[in-house]
Amino acid sequence: MQDFATVFQQARLGDPDATGRLMQMIYPDLRQLAKSRLRHSGHLTLLNTTELVAELWLRLQNLQQLPGSQRYFFLAYAAKAMRTIVIDYVRKRQAQRHGGGVDHISLDEELLISHPDTSELLRVHEALTELEQLEPRLAQLVELRYFAGLTEEEAAEFLGVARRTVQRDWLKARAWLYEALRR
Repeated sequence: MQDFATVFQQARLGDPDATGRLMQMIYPDLRQLAKSRLRHSGHLTLLNTTELVAELWLRLQNLQQLPGSQRYFFLAYAAKAMRTIVIDYVRKRQAQRHGGGVDHISLDEELLISHPDTSELLRVHEALTELEQLEPRLAQLVELRYFAGLTEEEAAEFLGVARRTVQRDWLKARAWLYEALRR
């Protein structure tokens, strides 16, 4: 069996068989990422794990644009893309809830369906986007650790820093996000 980097490079060069093998190799990891991503926000998007992975795979069809050829580079990129997909769905649902260009009709209170609060997820996304502007490495570390599920060692290798730096940055990023969400 070939390693991930070899299959990834073959898929990048347009080999359809390699693309299929790549999907088979990475699918369990993508499902795990999607489960993790949807654990806190799935009810806000109405997406399930399979749908999120399928949407991600459609967005990743141009493999030439993906950075690196290591599995963790791919998973880090996938985690960021999943975050974007979820936020897009949340915004779409929120727009629909607020009219979406449709005429409003009065309904009895008993007929109204309660909608989950999407503002918290959007606040987290906005805080992470703000952190990206101020401290890109901290934001990237949050993506790697929280969304991609990388270990401290894997994140350190990905970022090209020492494990201790990752530990300090992780504390700093979590504290910054906590304060940003309290505002």
